[in-house]
Amino acid sequence: MNIVWAVVILGAMGAVFGALLTFTAKIFAVPTDERREAVRASLPGANCGGCGYPGCDGCADAISAGKAPVNACPVGGSEVAKKIAAIMGVEAEETERMVARVVCQGGTDNCKARFAYQGIRDCVAASQVSDGYKSCKFACMGLGTCVRACPFGAIHIDESRHIAVVDEDKCQMCGKCVAACPKGVMELRPAKQKVDVACHNPGLGKMVSANCQTGCIGCQKCLKACKFGAISMVNNLPKIDYAKCRQCMMCAEACPTEAMQALFDERKVAVIDRDACIGCGMCKRNCQFGAIQGEPRQKHRVNEACTGCGVCAEKCPKKCITIRERNRPRDPQAALEVATPAPKAVGTDGKPALKRELTPEQQARVAAAQAAKAAKEAAAKSETDKKE
Repeated sequence: MNIVWAVVILGAMGAVFGALLTFTAKIFAVPTDERREAVRASLPGANCGGCGYPGCDGCADAISAGKAPVNACPVGGSEVAKKIAAIMGVEAEETERMVARVVCQGGTDNCKARFAYQGIRDCVAASQVSDGYKSCKFACMGLGTCVRACPFGAIHIDESRHIAVVDEDKCQMCGKCVAACPKGVMELRPAKQKVDVACHNPGLGKMVSANCQTGCIGCQKCLKACKFGAISMVNNLPKIDYAKCRQCMMCAEACPTEAMQALFDERKVAVIDRDACIGCGMCKRNCQFGAIQGEPRQKHRVNEACTGCGVCAEKCPKKCITIRERNRPRDPQAALEVATPAPKAVGTDGKPALKRELTPEQQARVAAAQAAKAAKEAAAKSETDKKE
């Protein structure tokens, strides 16, 4: 009987305390923002900090409070941004996908080691010893600090060359590797960009080439090769304006040390639909590389000097030019035929020949003008003789 009473009393106490807790929770409840919870559920949960906030909870708080844009999460990309924009009732701006890239080619095959480093396998520690063990003090140490910083397993070390390699398909553009690298060789760049500067040594000429075979020597050949004003020199290094770059890859083609890298296998080429071409010559006049041939009002064609920049396709009034994948390397010599202007025809008097025959009336006018000019010159000479 005592046991029964004990159970009843405990049950009653539990019910009373439960009711009190429920009542207290309702009285002192902190109102929650449903949008914040929905935003948090939409985030990938990587907690990488790439957004600049302390994890996904911090990012959700900032977005719901209007302190961060709906595309603040770099890992989620445009799909997550669209979901969050729908929750917040705003439009999501299109963001370009960025990936981490190694701005260095200073592996041990190009950049020799000055001494055998046998310390902690950490780039920060190694950089404290005589500014690093490689002959170029700006080179990638290849000791894996960025590998350990990446939460997505997108970076590994090429052990034969002692340099970091990024798997761009796995990269989520969180930027942790950029922050962790003591040499500053990791940068976030547009994923679709096929041309990149793979050196950040600000030295010139032999100061660079003596330490690295593929370093930028500041010769400015890339600057001169660019027809679209997309390259400027900053601190002796070429800087690409990606908004102006048309992926023609002429800068990389001109680079003597291969410090300017390009994916030549993905180079494009223009193709003219000859059935639709009216021979207006707009494409030929706008081609910067002498890659289009054809006479006025005749069908035009693209030669092997084409860089795939796409200007001709934009200028064509009939829209009969498409940009496609190139199936063979570009031949710069093909442009010589059209790049060099044809010599002007010369008449029997040594003057440039007229392009067309003059009518008898026009010939008479020309003769009269020449006679009047000769008479005027003779009168002027006569006046000069009298004065003398």
